[in-house]
Amino acid sequence: MESRRIRSMVFLASVLALAASAGLAEEAISVTVDATRTQQKLLHITLVVPVKPGPLTLYYPKWIPGEHGPDGPIVNLTGLKFEADGKIIPWQRDLLDVFTFHVEIPRGVSHLNVSYDYLEPDGVSATDKLLVLEWNEVVLYPADIPAEKLTYEAKLVLPDGWKFGTSLPVENASGNRVSFKPISLDLLVDSPVITGEFYRTIDLTPPGEPIHHEIDMAADSEAALNMSSENQKQMTNLVAESGKLFGARHYRDYHFLLALSDHVAHFGLEHHESNNSRLPERTLLSPSSGMSLGGLLAHEFAHSWNGKFRRPADLTVPYYEQPMKTDLLWGYEGLTDYLGPMLAARSGLWTPDQYHESIASIAAQLGPGRPGRTWRPLLDTAVGEPGLGFGRGGWLNWRRGTDYYDEGDLLWLEVATIIHRESGGKKSIDDFCQTFHGGPNNGPEVKTYTFDDLVKLLNALAPSDWAAFFHTRLNSTSAEAPVGGIENGGWKVTFNSEPPKSEGRRSGPTDVYSIGLQVNNEGVVSDSVVGSPAFEAGISSQMKIIGVNGRVFTQDLLSEAIKSAKDTSKPITLLGVVDDYFRTCTINYHGGARYPHLVRDGDKPDYLDDLIKPHAVSQ
Repeated sequence: MESRRIRSMVFLASVLALAASAGLAEEAISVTVDATRTQQKLLHITLVVPVKPGPLTLYYPKWIPGEHGPDGPIVNLTGLKFEADGKIIPWQRDLLDVFTFHVEIPRGVSHLNVSYDYLEPDGVSATDKLLVLEWNEVVLYPADIPAEKLTYEAKLVLPDGWKFGTSLPVENASGNRVSFKPISLDLLVDSPVITGEFYRTIDLTPPGEPIHHEIDMAADSEAALNMSSENQKQMTNLVAESGKLFGARHYRDYHFLLALSDHVAHFGLEHHESNNSRLPERTLLSPSSGMSLGGLLAHEFAHSWNGKFRRPADLTVPYYEQPMKTDLLWGYEGLTDYLGPMLAARSGLWTPDQYHESIASIAAQLGPGRPGRTWRPLLDTAVGEPGLGFGRGGWLNWRRGTDYYDEGDLLWLEVATIIHRESGGKKSIDDFCQTFHGGPNNGPEVKTYTFDDLVKLLNALAPSDWAAFFHTRLNSTSAEAPVGGIENGGWKVTFNSEPPKSEGRRSGPTDVYSIGLQVNNEGVVSDSVVGSPAFEAGISSQMKIIGVNGRVFTQDLLSEAIKSAKDTSKPITLLGVVDDYFRTCTINYHGGARYPHLVRDGDKPDYLDDLIKPHAVSQ
């Protein structure tokens, strides 16, 4: 204990020395974001940095937590100016790192004023009626000092009449101006703000739950905010089920931040005490609203425990310029991708049938729909994550992408069934989560882990050769999907001509399992599976299909052509356009429509459905 205290003192001394050598004083940094021009897609930022004379290096965040890559949007930072005592101070961008800026602080200067604009890209985070503010996009910070050691005083100026939601503690809110309490940079970046003209907050705290939970929604119309009482109950159930699963919480309170718009990017990003989620404008008005909410918000919520609290050591860095090692993303994202749908089913956001169809779709897409598995193992999809930003033009089936999500889902389902089997039914994945993700609630904090830590915990819970299991699954180049968890759970994947009753979380119109083609409603091919009948006929990714058997393309015509070909020897003829050239493609396929489903294996108990039964609430 004494040696640890001495090391802490040495570390603190080194931090203070870095601050002094960098021309930085110890007082808080002030950042003000003027969002009154959101409708013009422009934010104006002013920064006041306490400094000392000498060289100063400032960073723009590069490696963004949760995004797992060096994709900080530096290109959107414009109009950069440095001033002190009414005089402009020259700056220079680093020759080797475009995220780094150098200035020389003159004698007698104690505060550096920095001003710049951030241009909100069209279709990302801002519309005429709403804004989702991620602080990493609008801050600069002094070099080489851990983010947790820097204190920021943040202020936000909103368009008149707009309301906001955030997990950030508020110091003062008056009119359209908000001041937040001083906070460390790492927690500021971890606490986005949602704001808009059409705004609604709903309390999601279950009865008896001591920690407050709410959903803060902004939309492009008032009607879009009409969450049904059924969805509200299901979301409240989600909070209750998460408490039962993990047995602990690691936040002061929690905010589901949900943007409902057709004009922002649709994704989710996790944070300790909130999540930044975006869905189409009329999602809550759709009959499948529960499927959409469960598919996204349950996943991002589970990240508060898995990814934010328990985080791979290689993905935990002291500041945002240091590269992350992404080899354990199958634990960070893969386990979350398993837990999210399980919680969605336990809470009632998903029906058991919807859960079955989601699992069947994943297994099918990783089997015949993903020949890239024969050359690229699951582990490499995690290790190669930082290079995904260079991938364009489709061919996902052959290049692979973020398969550490979907294949990770199947991997951890198998883990759940092995825990149950090896413990003789005495232990479950819930016991793993309560041990791994449990502990006292100290607010948002990080507890890192390694591969060996995972193996050690699992061996203590249900002794088995876990290291060999993971190494085998992570390095496999089998063409077959890893369906061990499905089969251990008493089910099998089968194909028939009956379309699924609901689409999977990340699926769309698909004929992958028949002719090997993924094509949207406009006829644009997003994937042509290598080795499939469509591929062998000459269809390539990004081709546009304009004709089906002599008629103008529609999804319905293509589906009918596939069905009809089963009863005839005639091929399916598609007319496509590639680079302004017509291409006629003849597909020799006569197997009819094929869709994946789960069916019960009567020789085994139904443990799959036991895993998704409600644990905290009655349904």
